[in-house]
Amino acid sequence: MTKQNHSSAQTSDQTCGKDRVFIFDTTLRDGEQCPGASMTFEEKLEVADILDALGVDVIEAGFPIASQGDFESVSEVARRVKNASVCGLSRASAKDIDRCAEAVRHGRIPRIHTFISTSPVHMQYKLQMDPEKVLELIASSVSRARNHVEFVEWSAEDGTRTEHDFLCRAVETAINAGATTINIPDTVGYTTPDEYRALFEMVRSRVPNADKAIFSVHCHDDLGLAVANSIAGVQGGARQIECTINGIGERAGNAALEEIVMALRTRADILPFTNGIDAKLLTRASKLVSAVTSFPVQYNKAIVGRNAFAHESGIHQDGMLKNAHTYEIMTPESVGVQKTSLVMGKHSGRHAFKEKLKELGYELGDNELQVAFTRFKDLADRKKIVYDEDIVALVDDEIVSSHERIKVVELTVVAGTKGPQKAALTLDFDGELKTHQATGNGPVDAIFNAIHALAPHDAKLELYQVHAVTEGTDAQAEVTVRLSEEGNVVSGKGADPDTLVASARAYVAALNKIMARRGRERLEAIATV
Repeated sequence: MTKQNHSSAQTSDQTCGKDRVFIFDTTLRDGEQCPGASMTFEEKLEVADILDALGVDVIEAGFPIASQGDFESVSEVARRVKNASVCGLSRASAKDIDRCAEAVRHGRIPRIHTFISTSPVHMQYKLQMDPEKVLELIASSVSRARNHVEFVEWSAEDGTRTEHDFLCRAVETAINAGATTINIPDTVGYTTPDEYRALFEMVRSRVPNADKAIFSVHCHDDLGLAVANSIAGVQGGARQIECTINGIGERAGNAALEEIVMALRTRADILPFTNGIDAKLLTRASKLVSAVTSFPVQYNKAIVGRNAFAHESGIHQDGMLKNAHTYEIMTPESVGVQKTSLVMGKHSGRHAFKEKLKELGYELGDNELQVAFTRFKDLADRKKIVYDEDIVALVDDEIVSSHERIKVVELTVVAGTKGPQKAALTLDFDGELKTHQATGNGPVDAIFNAIHALAPHDAKLELYQVHAVTEGTDAQAEVTVRLSEEGNVVSGKGADPDTLVASARAYVAALNKIMARRGRERLEAIATV
């Protein structure tokens, strides 16, 4: 946006068309006021860069009078930003306004945002001023700010709890003094959508010079209505939305920029408003702000949460595989997410499991698929998250075991500080079940002794290795066993969330290979006779 058309936009919403909504981002100011969300100088610059690339119209970079550090960061953001207007916040005092003007003066489109409380409770207890004194300060502060910069925003703090007659007088005073943007914030997150929309309609119809300024919304999320209220304000005539990345801010936070942008875009059929945001950068911006503030994004957060484009329910996954529009109202690519995620878990169905196997490079027959799916469901009941690596280990183990003569059927182990440890093992020998109980110097030794008793052999154990397939205490264990017999060395693998079960399967897998080799050697010997 050039300085010229930005100027025209700030003086009349008729000039740019009533469908244009300006995005005012206050992540660096209101967002940083969130307890524990402070950012370093370098981090603020990094966030400012992504906001500028994102296409926000105004970056509220800080509160310059608050500290020397805040002044310097606002000043540097103003110098650095290439496209957006850079704004600083100030109270209705000469010292605040002059300091703010100094901080933003190097910006391409500098703006001063000054405010004062207008609600009865704030005027009486916070300001301890009568309404006439407040009106005097509005006029003097806005006029002083306008002498410094071309674009001045004035806010009626606690506007939604302000008496309507006084609010109209305050807005008229601010515009007469030179305000180009009028913000009526829901400072305490108190209003509702219908009420907020009606408030803007009322002010814009009653204030005689309302057409000289753009009206703005700034909503807090104390009742979870910040985004809905912001959109309602726009429907009531506001043409600027103040918001933050991930909705961070005072108390319960602010309206989330990403939710507002995608709501306007997705429901353009009933919300005919446009903005200049490059939505494909939303996820990147969200991750950056989360990283620099150390505030994690909740998994089920709209638009940018980890689960926003993830599906685990078998019914949903089946629908998604047939047509993504069945359960997604926007594409993940539209907000910078690589693709939809079909999360494999206990709610997943055969269709999704089969597609996941194809994605991982497996083509199983119907019988193998059913057995693998049964084992997968059993695994999913025991683990919170089933990763791709879990499925690979599970299927590899099943493919190997499906061709084995000996299979692990049941295992019970008694272990602890008092030995000896015991293992009761049942093996399937070509359809015949055999059970044996053995003791050992530890549970694994007891298991291997039980296997040796059920399937006598002279093979030596050369390697026993365990590693976790994925992270977490509920990770699947993948065990590797190496056996040698008469110079022949074979390896077997087994996978299971229970390390002891995986150990038994790995040993039996290696033993099957030895038996298969013995069979081949017998056949070769017979063939040479």
